[in-house]
Amino acid sequence: MTRIGIALAFVAASAAAQDTRKSGAEFMSESTRAMQRDDTQNPAMLWVAGGAAQWNAKAGKADKSCAACHGAAERGMRGVASRYPAFDRAAGRVITLGERINLCRTANQQAPAFAPESEALLGLEAHVALQSRGMPVAPPADPATRAAAARGQALYRQRIGQLNLSCAQCHDDQSGRKLAGATIPQAHANAYPIYRLEWQGMGSLQRRLRNCMSGVRAEVPPLGAQELVDLEAWLALRAQGMPLESPGVRP
Repeated sequence: MTRIGIALAFVAASAAAQDTRKSGAEFMSESTRAMQRDDTQNPAMLWVAGGAAQWNAKAGKADKSCAACHGAAERGMRGVASRYPAFDRAAGRVITLGERINLCRTANQQAPAFAPESEALLGLEAHVALQSRGMPVAPPADPATRAAAARGQALYRQRIGQLNLSCAQCHDDQSGRKLAGATIPQAHANAYPIYRLEWQGMGSLQRRLRNCMSGVRAEVPPLGAQELVDLEAWLALRAQGMPLESPGVRP
């Protein structure tokens, strides 16, 4: 190995050693981690199967399937989920993966958009996300997406609600400690959509964010609100380089 190669290897090893980020999975019990790892035990795979069926089903006035444009999801969607939220030129704003699916549905299939948190949308989103499992989270570096992340960072640090708490106070300052019997994770959203045991069902990151806002007795924005998209963009930037686990399982 050359001197330059040795130096780069040393820098990379030092950076890895300094990275103290942990996936939410590392704060779970071994039995829950095993449930996520094993696709035959992971309940979220039921939604993935539904999403796979929808991927190949014709829909809308265009009578087209997702596969008609994108081909097999295993190839056409590889790496896509790891890049969202992202700026979309047609929409003129930063959008989530679920919104991207709905834009395809209304514009190309000429079918009605799926309702937020619907089984159909979560299934398709989970099927698409599965194709990026194991790949690093890679948020785009364009100015619009980074501006959304900057707004999300400010919201992350802003105290809200009757309890006057910010996301950072729990997930940065108290991570690893207990809150009402549950361990507080570091807020790395690299496994969504997730099957949550508490919900006994599948849910999006925005559902989880709204749960937290409700928990601190703050005004909860509607699904799809810009502040929720901005928070998603910031959480993606925080998790940059971490492997995508979708579809995840959480307590």
